[in-house]
Amino acid sequence: MSDVEFAVNGRFLTQNITGVQRYARNVVLHLDEILKARSTSAPIFAPHTALDPELERMPLVKIGRVTGHAWEQFVLPMRWNGHLLNLCNTAPALKSKQVVCIHDANVYIKPESYSFAFKAYYRFLQFLIARGSAKITTVSSNSAAQIAEHLSLDYSQIIVLPNGHEHALTWKPELAKTAPSIIARPDGTRERPFVLAIGSQAEHKNLRLVTDIAPNLYELGIDTIIAGGSAAIFSPHTSSNIKNVSFLGRIDDNDLAFLMDRALCLLFPSWTEGFGLPIVEAMARNCPVVSSDRASMPEICGRAALIAAPDDPRKWVEHVTTLVEDPTRRTELILSGRERVKQFSWHRTAEAYADLIRD
Repeated sequence: MSDVEFAVNGRFLTQNITGVQRYARNVVLHLDEILKARSTSAPIFAPHTALDPELERMPLVKIGRVTGHAWEQFVLPMRWNGHLLNLCNTAPALKSKQVVCIHDANVYIKPESYSFAFKAYYRFLQFLIARGSAKITTVSSNSAAQIAEHLSLDYSQIIVLPNGHEHALTWKPELAKTAPSIIARPDGTRERPFVLAIGSQAEHKNLRLVTDIAPNLYELGIDTIIAGGSAAIFSPHTSSNIKNVSFLGRIDDNDLAFLMDRALCLLFPSWTEGFGLPIVEAMARNCPVVSSDRASMPEICGRAALIAAPDDPRKWVEHVTTLVEDPTRRTELILSGRERVKQFSWHRTAEAYADLIRD
């Protein structure tokens, strides 16, 4: 088609949704609107197992009989020779006419979070991508600095296109299926207040801090709920077994909204993050945030969250205590968070990608 300006690497449509895949899905959703306004289009090439997002100006084109990295490295570049947009850390290694979003440098900063095979592959692949691609993007200034250092790139040439918040406003807590039964009390009395943490069992997510302070929170009358899956790329990690901690595993967005809308706060204690999407999701849903002071988190939070070192459990308990005892401070954080998330827009990020790949 003569009106096609570029294509999108749609491998993410075959993967479970984590922060990286959510980034890609929301960018293409808003790209579709932008391409419609510009009277152009861009196909999404994907393996045969991909789920169709059913976009008007971005038709799904399924190609090849293989999936995974083999599809990305061999099938995709053989089928598409034009400009390519890659939104999920990886891309065809030997293709030059492409934009690649590398979300973080965690395989270098926290290698213990990943399996040996995953680390080796990502380090080698991203080394090749960094030297061959037309443009590298990422999701925060901190992430850009880390990528520049570990991949020997010029920091000023890495383009920061952050996550957005709008998707969290579309979640429907009234359709939650799992979460209501988790926080309900058997005797029918009012549910206990709880804090919410979201993440996998990867070491850099630092959920051990959350389970370590859970007994202190229990003394304050507060339960702890931890939501999130554990992917095979992560190293084994044994969670603490504490009576007031509920591990939910992977839950859908409506259940997540139900919990955020009712939580005392979100605890986000990571050692490192490329962005920290649950922070803006929580703020968008009026859930106060207590965040780590490392990596990108202060950049994303601004002054709209309480900040603590990821190795200072006493400070985390202190912050939660403040939110319990000072409802006015909690309300201030909710209002500040609501304003803060306006800086993070999927539509603006998608528009920047459309301009970047066109130029």
